[in-house]
Amino acid sequence: MRMRLWVATATAVSLCALTAGAQPKAAHRKAAVKPPAVLPLRRVRLYENGIGYFERRGVLASGDVGLPVPAGHLDDALKSLVVLGSGKGTKVSGVEFKSSVSRSMATALAGLPGNGPLGFKALLGTLKGASVQLETRGKTVHGRLVDVLEPKQSSLSRCEAPAANKTKAPCAMVKQSTVVLLTDKREIRRFALADVSGVRPTDPAFASRLEAALGALSDHGAQTRKTLHVSASSQSPVTLGYISEAPIWRSTYRVVLERKGHNGVLQGWALIHNDTDEDWKRVAVDLVNGRPDSFLFPLAGPRYARRKLVTPKRQLSSVPQLLDKTVDNMWTGERGSAEGGIGLAGTGSGGGGYGEGIGLGSIGTVGYGAGRSGPGESSLLSVGNLAGIEQADGAENGALFRYTLPHPIDLHAHSSGLVPFMQGTVPAERIAWFRKPGATARSALRLVNKTRQTLPPGPVSVFADGGFAGESAISRTKPSEVRFIRFGLDLDVELDVAHRKAKDEPRLMSFQNDRLVEHFVRHSVVTYSIDNRSRSGRAVYLGLDVVNNARVRGADSLDFDHEGGRALAVFHIGAHKQFDKTLNIDEGLSRGHAFSTLESSTLAKWAKSPLLPKAQRSALKKASDYLVQAEVRRGAISARKADLGRVKQRLVELRENVKALGEAHASATDRMSQRLLDAQDQADKLEKRARDLATEAREKDNLARRALSALPHG
Repeated sequence: MRMRLWVATATAVSLCALTAGAQPKAAHRKAAVKPPAVLPLRRVRLYENGIGYFERRGVLASGDVGLPVPAGHLDDALKSLVVLGSGKGTKVSGVEFKSSVSRSMATALAGLPGNGPLGFKALLGTLKGASVQLETRGKTVHGRLVDVLEPKQSSLSRCEAPAANKTKAPCAMVKQSTVVLLTDKREIRRFALADVSGVRPTDPAFASRLEAALGALSDHGAQTRKTLHVSASSQSPVTLGYISEAPIWRSTYRVVLERKGHNGVLQGWALIHNDTDEDWKRVAVDLVNGRPDSFLFPLAGPRYARRKLVTPKRQLSSVPQLLDKTVDNMWTGERGSAEGGIGLAGTGSGGGGYGEGIGLGSIGTVGYGAGRSGPGESSLLSVGNLAGIEQADGAENGALFRYTLPHPIDLHAHSSGLVPFMQGTVPAERIAWFRKPGATARSALRLVNKTRQTLPPGPVSVFADGGFAGESAISRTKPSEVRFIRFGLDLDVELDVAHRKAKDEPRLMSFQNDRLVEHFVRHSVVTYSIDNRSRSGRAVYLGLDVVNNARVRGADSLDFDHEGGRALAVFHIGAHKQFDKTLNIDEGLSRGHAFSTLESSTLAKWAKSPLLPKAQRSALKKASDYLVQAEVRRGAISARKADLGRVKQRLVELRENVKALGEAHASATDRMSQRLLDAQDQADKLEKRARDLATEAREKDNLARRALSALPHG
C-alpha cells in the first residue's frame, strides 16, 4: 500500500513529504495570497572580500515590496538593508519575513526525532493530538490522532500467507502497526497502518510547524529562496540596498607592446559571476578594488535567553497523589506493588545568561625580500640608499577604488562573464632580466602604473611583434608604482662576471653585549662581460647582491625592484655587441665578534687603521695591550700545567718506589719519602701559580672590556 502525507498551512496547502500511492480527493484550499512585487535589480557592486552590494530601484506603489534572497544570505540582508529615497512621500513601516529556525529548534517544535530516518510512521508520530484527515481504503475519516502503535504493542492482527507459499499452507496471524484515531463523532477507531494511504493535518499550527521543520532539515535549506516583505510606499523612485555573499571578482590583464618606443596598451578584464537565481537585465556593475570589513552575524533566527531555575525549599509534586490510586492502595499496596512512599524528582539548570561575540581576523600579506649571508647592513655608517631609487609614491585617493563598467550588462542566472573594466597606455619597456650573473636571461617588462587607480592582482598576457610573447602575473599595484613582469626566456643575451676583487675598510667600532661590532665599508670592483647576439638592442637589468646602504657607480643607470627588495644595475647594449662593464660598489656593512674570540693582534691591526677615529684607535690599542698581558698569562698557565703534569708523574713513580722498598730498607725509604714530600710541595706551588695566573688573565680581560666599552654603542 502506498502512502501520502499532506501538510496544510494557513495560506496554502502544500505537499511536503512522502508519496507512495494514489492522489486523494482534492481538499478545500484557501485562495493563494498574491506575492509582493519585486523591484528590478539596477546596480551590483562587487568587492574583493566576497560580498556584493545589491540595489533595487523603483516606485513603491503597492505598499508591499519583496526582496528575494537565499535563506543563507538572510542575516546579511537584515543587518545591511537600507532604504534611500529623496521624495517626501516615502514611508517605510517595516520588514516582515518568515522566521528561520535552527534544526534542533525546528525538530523540537514539530516533535520530530533528533536522528534517524523520517519515514511515514515517524512523521505520523509527530501528529499525535492533532486534527487530521485520514484516507484509508478509499474512505475519508476526520478526527484527532491518538497514537501510532508498533506491532508488538498492537492487538490488531491480520492473517497473512507466507511470501513463498508453494505448499499453499494456511495463513498465519501477524500483528499490524496500528493508527488509533478519535473521530469527530467521539468514536475511538483503529486502522492498520498498511491500509492508510494518506494523512492531512487540518490544524494549521501543526502543519506550519512540520513544514518549517522539514525546511530546516533540508540539506539545501540555505539555498531556499526567501522573500523580505518591505511595507513601504513612495511617490518617487526609491532605492533598496543590501549586501549579500557574492563570488569574488578577479582581474586578468593584457599588455600589447608598441613596435617602437617604450609604451604599451594595458587592458584590464574582470571575471564576474551571477550565482543568484535571478537574471541580471540592464544592471550597472561596479567593481571595487578594496576590502571593507564585513562579517557573518546570526540575526534572522529567534534567540532565547537562559533563566536560572529557582526551586522552592519544600519540593512539591506536579502530579496529584490521588490521581490514579486511593489512600488504601498507597497504604496496603493492594494493586500489586509494595509502595513505601512517593519519590519526588526535580531537575534544574544553573546560571542564566547569554552573550554574542564577533571575532575579526586580518588578512595575511605576502612579504618579499632577498636574503643575505655574511655581514649585515651597518646601522652606524651611511654610504648610500639604493632603496630610495625612483621610489614610487603609490598614492591612493581613498580606501576603495571603484571601476564602473561603461554600460549596463545582461547576465543570466548562474552564469559568468568576462568584461573589460579599464584600458590605457602605460610605460612598458621590454628588458632582459638577470637574477644573478651567469643565469639565463628572462624576457621582462618594466611597467609603470600611470593610471589613476590601483590595479588588482591577476595574470598578465604579453603580446609583442604581432603575436603572443608570454604570460606572468602582476601583484597589487598602486598608482605610479613600478613592476617588473617576467614572461619568458631571452636566449640572445648573456652576462657573467669577468673579474672581481674586494677590500674591507673599518670605519667605526662599537662594543655591547660582550661583542665587538666592526662597521666597515666594503669596496668591490666587479667587471661584467655582456654579449647581445640579437638583431635589436637590449636594456639589461641585473639584480645586485648588495645591501641597500650602498653606492654603485659604473652602470648606465640604477633601478630598484621594490617587490624583491633588490637594487638593479642597468646596462644598454646595441645589437650584435659585446663589451665589459665595471661597477664600483661601496657597501656599509657590519659584523660582530664575540669577546672570547678576539686576539690582541687583530685589535692592534685595527688600532693602526687610519680611517678609524683617533679616540677609537686609542681605545683599541689599550684593549690590545691588556689582551697581550692576558694572553701571556694564559700561555704561562699552559707551561705551568705542563710542568705540573711532569711533577705528578714523578709523584706516582716515587710512591711506587716507597711501596717497593718497605721496612727492610728503612734508610732508603726515608730518603725516598723526603723526595716524595718535596715533589708534592712543588706540585702544590705549580697548581697555586696556575690559579693565580688564571685570575690575573681574567683581570686583564676585564680591563680590555673596559677599554672597549669606551667605544660608541651606535
